[in-house]
Amino acid sequence: MGGKEEAANGSTAAIGGEIMGPTNPMVTPLLTDLYQYTMAYAYWKAGKHLDRAVFDLYFRKNPFGGEYTVFAGLEECIHFVANFKLTDDEISFLRSTMPTCEEGFFEYLKDVTCSDVEVYAIPEGSVVFPKVPLIRVEGPVAVVQLLETPFVNLVNYASLVTTNAARHRCVSGQNKVLLEFGLRRAQGPDGGISASKYCYIGGFDATSNVLAGKLFGIPLRGTHSHAFVSSYMSADEIPDKTLKSRDGSKTCDDFFSLAQSWLKKVQSVSSLNGLFGETNQSELAAFTSYALAFPNNFLALVDTYDVMRSGLPNFCAVALALNSLGYKASGIRLDSGDLAYLSIEARKIFNLIEKEFGVTGFGKMVITASNDLNEETIDALNKQGHEVDAFGIGTYLVTCYSQAALGCVFKLVEIKDQPRIKLSEDVTKVSIPCKKRVFRLYGKEGYPLVDLMTGEDESMPKEGERILCRHPFIESKRAYVVAQRVEELLKCYWPGQSNECREELPSLNKIRARCIKQLEQMRQDHMRRLNPTPYKVSVSAKLYDFIHYLWLNEAPVGELQ
Repeated sequence: MGGKEEAANGSTAAIGGEIMGPTNPMVTPLLTDLYQYTMAYAYWKAGKHLDRAVFDLYFRKNPFGGEYTVFAGLEECIHFVANFKLTDDEISFLRSTMPTCEEGFFEYLKDVTCSDVEVYAIPEGSVVFPKVPLIRVEGPVAVVQLLETPFVNLVNYASLVTTNAARHRCVSGQNKVLLEFGLRRAQGPDGGISASKYCYIGGFDATSNVLAGKLFGIPLRGTHSHAFVSSYMSADEIPDKTLKSRDGSKTCDDFFSLAQSWLKKVQSVSSLNGLFGETNQSELAAFTSYALAFPNNFLALVDTYDVMRSGLPNFCAVALALNSLGYKASGIRLDSGDLAYLSIEARKIFNLIEKEFGVTGFGKMVITASNDLNEETIDALNKQGHEVDAFGIGTYLVTCYSQAALGCVFKLVEIKDQPRIKLSEDVTKVSIPCKKRVFRLYGKEGYPLVDLMTGEDESMPKEGERILCRHPFIESKRAYVVAQRVEELLKCYWPGQSNECREELPSLNKIRARCIKQLEQMRQDHMRRLNPTPYKVSVSAKLYDFIHYLWLNEAPVGELQ
């Protein structure tokens, strides 16, 4: 199977019980915080390192002022678990970093793998909510502790930028093409590659990032910059101006002259009311050169000099010249100015030219807009009215400009079959103890109503059954729910020594399709940009009682004197 097809179908496969696929060379067991190894040593020294522990990875608040998040990064976590093994060189480095630790600890590290670790997770690309475990990890406490920082790192940005991409998709609408142009503004090469991958999952259609296209099979888009246009000073810089017609039946010896003749025809169109005067001829030369290189998909950046007086008429002249030889130009890109006004005027001109010269489809030329776009500017364009077909978005998308991090946490919820809780004066930081199951309950109209956490020993909620759902911490917030459909969210992706069946890791395109489908299933009031309705995350009555029993049992009692 060829590389491109392989990438498009997903590069991960299960072979002989092992996860095979590309791994990021930077993601090694040393990509962690030092305190993970100091804790591992303390566990080992106390003889606790093999104690069976359960940790939940979750976040506390939805990003960007919204009420939903898209979970991403799971595949990379499973790759990390599958390949977790310290090299001799890495152990030597740890030995030099922790010189007071006993040699027996480093001997122990030589044999550490994740063969006895179990990983359960919500499928990647799912819409998720605060407090709900995205990933549950079970295994020897010292080993699982070493997974904390890498897992949080791999999920945090992936989920944040996927959510950002999904929000841009929601505000743009399903019929617009979204192009990720963020590589040059991303936080380093790794950030750029991750952004391209996860923006694609979040609903973007293509990327400008060539390496991401090679690695993941993401469609690539790109034309030219202002530098290309301004690099031309005359048509004399085009040594070969010949262009064969698309069917090969004839040859145009001087395509630039053909474009000039079409420019004069465009300038003479009475319905344009003399809008087009003299244009910048070096720009026309640049467009001609680019059209000669790419006659089948000519798309021009038209704002190098003046959109209305030069860029648009020059583009139309070259596009009509291509049409006369059987080719069809793609459209234009606007990278500055009043995008709403310019796109509307451009569409009017394209429609007039289609009518005047009888060129079918000319009025449907693609208009792409870029220029530091974000959710707010796209929303403003929608309210003004515009004729943009595609948005090229970079800086605000890949840097997640309006929120720096998702804030994932990795908390111990059980050890040696004993539930544990993390308390805080800030109730949002109180953890939900014990190994849990998570269910999504759907209503009559097919929308999700609530995510319900239960203890592992509780039975699965039944469809049509009246279920009491409680807020984990606020006593008065509770409701009965009669679910029309019940979906268990946590699946086994790494079974360790258990007999659980392992879920296959889906291809990138399947993860993307899941994300799009999940977003479509959500009620629109949860998705809106302004004042969205919070989605309900609840616990069962039995788990509620246990949380508060454990809370009272663990919290010290104050004394007043």
